[in-house]
Amino acid sequence: MIRLLRLLCLAVLLVVVSASPAAAHDVRAGADLRIAQTIAGAELTLVIKATTRVPGPLRVEVIGFPSAPVLDLQLRSTADGRVTHGTAVPGRPARFRVEETGPHELTVGAGGETAVIPFRVLVDRGSGWEFLIYGGLFVAGLLLVGGLLTGAFNRRGRPAFVVTAVAAAGISVAALIVVLEPWLPAGSPDGAEPRPTGSALGRPYVQRVVTTVPAHPAAGEEFTTRVELFDGSTGRPVDDLAVHHEAMAHLVVTSEDGRYFRHVHPLRTAPGRLEVRLRADRPGRYLTYVELERTDSGGQLLTGSFTVAGPARPTTSPDPDGQNAAAGTITVTPAVPRAGRPATVEVAVNGTPRPWLGMAGHLIVRAENGEFLGHVHEMGTPGSRLRFTFGFPVPGRYFAWAQYATERGITTVPFTVEVPR
Repeated sequence: MIRLLRLLCLAVLLVVVSASPAAAHDVRAGADLRIAQTIAGAELTLVIKATTRVPGPLRVEVIGFPSAPVLDLQLRSTADGRVTHGTAVPGRPARFRVEETGPHELTVGAGGETAVIPFRVLVDRGSGWEFLIYGGLFVAGLLLVGGLLTGAFNRRGRPAFVVTAVAAAGISVAALIVVLEPWLPAGSPDGAEPRPTGSALGRPYVQRVVTTVPAHPAAGEEFTTRVELFDGSTGRPVDDLAVHHEAMAHLVVTSEDGRYFRHVHPLRTAPGRLEVRLRADRPGRYLTYVELERTDSGGQLLTGSFTVAGPARPTTSPDPDGQNAAAGTITVTPAVPRAGRPATVEVAVNGTPRPWLGMAGHLIVRAENGEFLGHVHEMGTPGSRLRFTFGFPVPGRYFAWAQYATERGITTVPFTVEVPR
């Protein structure tokens, strides 16, 4: 009997130790929110740090690629309208205080541009399954102590056996909950958005209108690319974009000949409206591709185009996304890819890659006719090489751009691939 009780005590200890990481993993509201923005000619990532209690502090950090301007920040609770102000640069975060959970807006200003980022302050309220786990273990521990005392003063041992059996049952239930906890339904954190009550098929896809301001931009001059998003069912502005790959939307702009390329992250300037400032150095037709994901819906790729007029005028402004064909050696395997079959693209990196948009590297591929755009990621190949796997869908010529970030900034390596028939 004493040996059995010792084994059960050891089982209690093992379950408690193994339960701790599961409980920590269950804190779904404890993650930072990272949002990429292209503002004032700079590529940066805002990090809204997780909030653990309310009322309590909220910190906003800035990561620049390679640097970022001084950001004027304004935090507003959309519930009561309370507003606080701060500034942030890389290495010097802004500090705010939040008084309640739920919807908030972070307004970001720099270089005459302004973005309004909606987000929710979430605080984990704890899991009912954790209460059952630790409550069951606590009761089992009391029963084990009672069983030890009963066994010490009762020679027949039957009461001790009954108490020990009940304690073992409690430990078994707690252990079963620990094992099944990742698959058990979790309660929503405080401040979470109410669950949608619409169609079980999710929300409709997004429709778009792509324009420029001015309507006829000139080569070498700054202009604004504007993407307006509408609900495919109601026609109302879409303002429920989900943050995916650390951005509300990814915008790729290329000239028809593939010589101009930008991968930027437009600013939300109004509900359903995204904008970013660009310069184009040559006239012609430009193709736009917007990657986004709507909450309770699927990912989408929205296309559009605009035209730039006037004579070619090379830009002199700093470009965080400039192309550099000498910035990496490209190796495609097999050397002559086959349509519909996976190929491997390796990039020799100059410097040490740092995470950008949650990945070590990005590969963007466009068909020469503009009817196809693909975007895949490098997931962290060791060493100084990036490795991508990509399948060219049909024969033809493809423009491609491999991208990675280092301490010096974002590097874009352009190349072309011929896929024979």
